[in-house]
Amino acid sequence: MRSFFLTLFLLAALIALALGGAGLWWVHQPLKLPAPTVDLSVEPGTTPRGIAQAVADTGVDVQPQLLYLWFRVSGQDRQMRAGSYELERGITPKLLLNILVRGEEATRSLVLVEGWNIRQVRAALAKADQLKPDSVGLTDEALMAKLGKPGMHPEGRFFPDTYTYSKGSTDIALLQRAMRAMDKKLEAAWAARASDLPLKSADEALILASIVEKETGKANDRAEIAAVFTNRLRIGMPLQTDPTVIYGMGTAFEGNLRKKDLQTDTPWNTYTRGGLPPTPIAMPGKAALLAAVQPAQSKSLYFVSRGDGTSQFSSSLDDHNRAVNQYQRGGGSPNKPKATQ
Repeated sequence: MRSFFLTLFLLAALIALALGGAGLWWVHQPLKLPAPTVDLSVEPGTTPRGIAQAVADTGVDVQPQLLYLWFRVSGQDRQMRAGSYELERGITPKLLLNILVRGEEATRSLVLVEGWNIRQVRAALAKADQLKPDSVGLTDEALMAKLGKPGMHPEGRFFPDTYTYSKGSTDIALLQRAMRAMDKKLEAAWAARASDLPLKSADEALILASIVEKETGKANDRAEIAAVFTNRLRIGMPLQTDPTVIYGMGTAFEGNLRKKDLQTDTPWNTYTRGGLPPTPIAMPGKAALLAAVQPAQSKSLYFVSRGDGTSQFSSSLDDHNRAVNQYQRGGGSPNKPKATQ
């Protein structure tokens, strides 16, 4: 009798070892997916059994009962997180569990570029992969109200950076992050401002930074360009900067700025109006924000492009005319130039 029970025990042990070995082998085997990638959505509150069923419902060739058993045996079945996941070919039950436990959601990224205006931002959002376009159809005014800033102009209010997001996230959520980032960067820059700035508020610093962003060809010139504009503001001299004119033209600008455009008044035309324009004209980056509040110690009032991305700065109109003649007119007779170009 003892021999009989010993045999049964050994047989049971062998079966258990076989099953354990088969299970260990199975959790390391790639699952069969119906496509190179499969989207898996796990809603908050979904049970481990429901997650196993959701995996099978995507078309993955797996028995949900077996997958659920694996979740339970692992001891991590209550640690799996809700989210949007992307399963790729080669994924195993073990890797699947790791992804769910760690909450490694499928992500995409969107780059908001320094110097972009709000039209370009919204166009990029509309084209972003797997980003819900909740802002489509909203006016700029309605968009800002949705973001909790009713009455605020959207231009320049979003920090240019690379933003990652989960598949299925909304463009509104991404803009909220970008807006908070700009608020923090602007607050930090304003707190570090020079004591003699001719600026009354952080908003004015943001406006000036947006102009500096659009006018800077080479990073080394940024602080000097900011100095030109702050020097002009101090003495009440018009800023006369082309990017503000272009911004005021909106979609009417076709790539060539003409003399009549400089003479056509808009709220943003700094040739026809003094001081800063009423709003930013683009998204400034961190370096432009810092340049606007910490301009170079300089007496320059003019600058002109040298043609290589750098600028030639001058403190007098005569010197500026000579620079324009040298760098933009090939040595011909100087006519009266645009003040900052």
